[in-house]
Amino acid sequence: MRNKILQILFNLFKINEIKLHPLNYLFWECTQRCNLCCLHCGSDCVSDAQYKDMPFEDFLNAVLPLKNMYPPDSITVVITGGEPLLRKDLPDCGKQLRKNGFRWGIVTNGYLYDNQKHTELLSSGMGAITVSLDGLEMHHNWLRCNPKSFQNAVDAIEIIATSQRLNYDIVTCVNKLNINELEEIKQLLLSKKVKNWRLFTIAPIGRAAHNPDLHLSPKELHFLLAFIAKTRNEHKINTYFSCESYLGKYERKVRDTFFFCRAGVNIASVLIDGSISACPNIDRTFSQGNIYKDNIAEIWENKFQIMRHRQWAKKGICTTCKAFQHCKGGAMHLWDKQLTSNQACIFHRMNH
Repeated sequence: MRNKILQILFNLFKINEIKLHPLNYLFWECTQRCNLCCLHCGSDCVSDAQYKDMPFEDFLNAVLPLKNMYPPDSITVVITGGEPLLRKDLPDCGKQLRKNGFRWGIVTNGYLYDNQKHTELLSSGMGAITVSLDGLEMHHNWLRCNPKSFQNAVDAIEIIATSQRLNYDIVTCVNKLNINELEEIKQLLLSKKVKNWRLFTIAPIGRAAHNPDLHLSPKELHFLLAFIAKTRNEHKINTYFSCESYLGKYERKVRDTFFFCRAGVNIASVLIDGSISACPNIDRTFSQGNIYKDNIAEIWENKFQIMRHRQWAKKGICTTCKAFQHCKGGAMHLWDKQLTSNQACIFHRMNH
């Protein structure tokens, strides 16, 4: 009964949050170049990308109007790619963001992260970082298609975990090959004094669309969520599941709050070609404008209706789902460009 009441209250909170839609996180896809060729890459990034890196001045000039709507330190710019560490001007970009009041962080595979980069980025005002560790050595390297990837990621984690003022988390994309290593991965992270661990399943997008080794069965999904719930109850490492799906009986057991897809509500992005969207993993046909012809503040205020008002999502597997009032069609990045159905609803898969 208590959970039902809390869920009702949270649904009311979501209505108000959508009405206000304060922008908290702004992703910047600063490059599509990458030094790895991961099997699960949703962006299908390569070393020789189709688009050139976006000039930082273009991005900064585009986002400065947001300072008229929000205190800049209420927005965190999350620099992603591709691999952002391939940009030699990354420290300078960070310095300029802080000079203009924006908080910033990066998402990295950790391959190029060393003590020198750590010092440079902290000195440039970096306040947050996310690093991937996708299994023990054999399976991490298999997913990342590089024999040195695991050790480089672990070395990066060791460096990052020493910083007291840096907000960081380690993310693990769980698949059929690493799911039985979760306990050992946990022990490895504990040995490195890691405080925050976020676990994902792999969405059937990009390179992962047709690889059966990457996608969990209903039984494996239950195993993963039970593992997260158990680990949270141990209180040794702050472990939580990603925001990719409503989870029924596992709600609030594997995350601090109920499911809420915040794409277009609190999260926006500037993509490599200037497109203005929400989470970078969302199909690019859902972009709402472009910084080279639109004012991003006006786009944020007046568009994104497809993500904020989701009654249209009551179709496909969501048509008769009793949980629709709580999830409104689930995570936006799991919808195809035709908006026919959620492609990978965890709640549906576990219950059918």
